[in-house]
Amino acid sequence: MKYIAALDVGTTTVRFHILDEKAVTVASSAEKIKLIYPEPGFVEIDPDHLWEIIVKVIKDTLKNSEIDPKSIVCFGISSQRASFITWDLKTGRHYHRFITWKDQRAASLVDEWNQSMTMAGLRTASRILYTLTKSKRFMAGSVFKFMNMQVTLKLVWVLQNIPGFREAASNGEAAFGGIDCWLLYKLTGKHVMDVSCASATGIFDPFTMEWANWVLNILKLPRNILPEVVDTVGNFGTIPESVFGAEIPIYCSMADQAASLFGSGCFKTSDLKVTMGTGTFVNVNMGAEAHASVAGLYPVVGWRIGKELIYVAEGSSSDTGILIEWAKSIGIVSDAMETAGMANSVNDTDGVYFVPAFSGLQAPINDYTAATGFLGVKPTTKKEHIIRSLLESLVFRIQLLYECLCKETSFTYQKIKVDGGVSKNDFIMQSLADLTGLEVERPVSVEMSILGVAFLAGLQCGLWKSREEVSMLRQVDRIFKPNKESQSSYQHAFSQWKRAMERFKNWY
Repeated sequence: MKYIAALDVGTTTVRFHILDEKAVTVASSAEKIKLIYPEPGFVEIDPDHLWEIIVKVIKDTLKNSEIDPKSIVCFGISSQRASFITWDLKTGRHYHRFITWKDQRAASLVDEWNQSMTMAGLRTASRILYTLTKSKRFMAGSVFKFMNMQVTLKLVWVLQNIPGFREAASNGEAAFGGIDCWLLYKLTGKHVMDVSCASATGIFDPFTMEWANWVLNILKLPRNILPEVVDTVGNFGTIPESVFGAEIPIYCSMADQAASLFGSGCFKTSDLKVTMGTGTFVNVNMGAEAHASVAGLYPVVGWRIGKELIYVAEGSSSDTGILIEWAKSIGIVSDAMETAGMANSVNDTDGVYFVPAFSGLQAPINDYTAATGFLGVKPTTKKEHIIRSLLESLVFRIQLLYECLCKETSFTYQKIKVDGGVSKNDFIMQSLADLTGLEVERPVSVEMSILGVAFLAGLQCGLWKSREEVSMLRQVDRIFKPNKESQSSYQHAFSQWKRAMERFKNWY
């Protein structure tokens, strides 16, 4: 028997799975990542802690499975995007902890730059060039704004605030990388990043498929700290025997959302998937053409394998699973699994609406000053109404993104494939089917990022011969079909929720 190892380093959890030739997980382990909040708006991860739990989940899984490490033929890595670190190339010592994608320390810089004359000039020039050339690259430039989720201005903050880093960067002694890049460096000594992770940094131009010179020049970012950008699949090096007990080749490294798109079998143009984890990510396979959006959907790279280059249009909402965890922390609910039953125990929300905006409202609203809150609470409101309104808000955020996709793409969507921990909630899944009018397909395993990198690594090492073969290995748990009677009532609730959302905008 041959096995595949797959590691997923998420925002809150590190998971490690060993899968067999039928893509069934035969052993797994998971550990929570401790997020650090040293100051308001700062969200960090200690790299020593992260390395410790990565090694732990690997060794625990191997120990509990009793699988001979020599029977593991390949290794794939999936990682959260846009969380980054810098380190000394000579000593490997990090200059600071990981600054995560949820970190808001550069918010004032983002606002300052987005309102600057430089950016106004860039957008005007792009509009003129788009009129002349009809190039989608210039269309994207005409509405370009820096985003808090991306690396760009947080890296500027590092250059301005971390002692010794700017000097080391000038001397060619410092390196920058995401979790994927840092992990590959620790395991193999290579300073590389795959295209899917690079495209999520904000420093990479998906239209030219190179580090964006105009970003580097405007922000005065040193080019020599950046990793080499490589294909999603290939020979990334070998995991040392000291970690596994055997040398294992790494054949795939990619961003978590791209991995879940592949794991969901979204190989064709217009295939749509929604991941509901810490945040929600709506992704559409755009084929060989990068998407240019005026509403804030952003073009990222799904994967590049030789001559095959797949682009993805993505919209996101930063607050999903974290809201359910918050509801648990304040005692509204004791177990996330009971929320579906609570929501179904009432016919509606009693006119209560919840706006999920702990991190502001992303596309297509694009208001990072929005507040979170309930509207319409009255003496008749029960805890069940509160929970239902919270769960419905997660579906309404997806509907906003779905409507945006329908306007900005020429595709006709037939089905939504879902994954992520929150997709286990039947109430949310049925509500999503009812509101969108699409079938919602949930797999047996909702760990699609794991499955995606396992599929790609297995294909690369010859364990499987084709994508058709791996598609057959993906098992469906349930298909939620839309209820037309519920759709009209949801449309009314959605309309009211949008009114509530307007009240919470421009708060901070």
